[in-house]
Amino acid sequence: MSLDNTSHPGRPGSDELVPSRYALRVGEIEVMVVSDGVLPIPAPVMAYNVDPAVRAAWLEDMFLPPEMLEWPLNVIVVRSGGRTILVDAGLGMDPDLHLPQAGRLGQRLEGAGIDLASVTDVVLTHMHMDHIGGLLVDGVKDQLRPDLRIHVAAAELKFWESPDFSRVSMPQGFPDALRRTAKRFVNEYHNQLRPFEDEYEVAPGVVVRRTGGHTPGHSVVRLASGGDRLTFAGDAVFQVGFDRPDWHNGFEHDPEEAARVRISLLRELAATREPLVATHLSFPSVCHVAVDGDAFRCVPAVWDY
Repeated sequence: MSLDNTSHPGRPGSDELVPSRYALRVGEIEVMVVSDGVLPIPAPVMAYNVDPAVRAAWLEDMFLPPEMLEWPLNVIVVRSGGRTILVDAGLGMDPDLHLPQAGRLGQRLEGAGIDLASVTDVVLTHMHMDHIGGLLVDGVKDQLRPDLRIHVAAAELKFWESPDFSRVSMPQGFPDALRRTAKRFVNEYHNQLRPFEDEYEVAPGVVVRRTGGHTPGHSVVRLASGGDRLTFAGDAVFQVGFDRPDWHNGFEHDPEEAARVRISLLRELAATREPLVATHLSFPSVCHVAVDGDAFRCVPAVWDY
């Protein structure tokens, strides 16, 4: 697997103006952040437990549109101890939702020279469709190794047997699409699933840990090698979550617990000063966390050319 961050004329998938991949190292661990595209989301979904005027003022201060947001979708590819690990798999394609700007993972992995057959493990932060759908694209399963291991929290698998959407505030159509995608995913990949309870070391220095909150089995991935560390936070943190960590996202199945998890994680990352990458932060999303009064600041990492 090539982890360079440059475009190569003539390579398949390299005709995009922006390759949308970013490589870095965590000690001896190789990491590549890959964009799956963007997902249009109504702005109220970002924070539905606050006064609309307060939310609108925040959006204006952040130079964001008031009605629809383009939500980034990031995954990471990790190499450690001879294993190649895909953390989350992007949206894939759901024709009923009409999301043409997302589902780009396949072409971008190809453009980066990453062969699906080289992937030994997949780690799922949770089983929302924008994290598993890429594995359901036609032809993808045929390219994956028969001994592929898919790591997901046991609590997440249990939740999707009969999911509870009573406390979410999602756009119309999403609950049905989420149920449909999760059911299909389990049916197609049940032989590859490797459930864990609270924590599992996938490869040297690559540990997945269940946090709950966003979904009952939501997990984060912690990387550590030498003196370097990095956390992939999945959906524990959104852009608004730094300075408004108590605002509830419409996709959170337990919003109060999600806020508690978010605040605890951000406090920990501010203390350790390690980099953070998250699914829905603007690509490549690598940043540090700083305490700012009762809230936090996202401090973008210096781009490593």
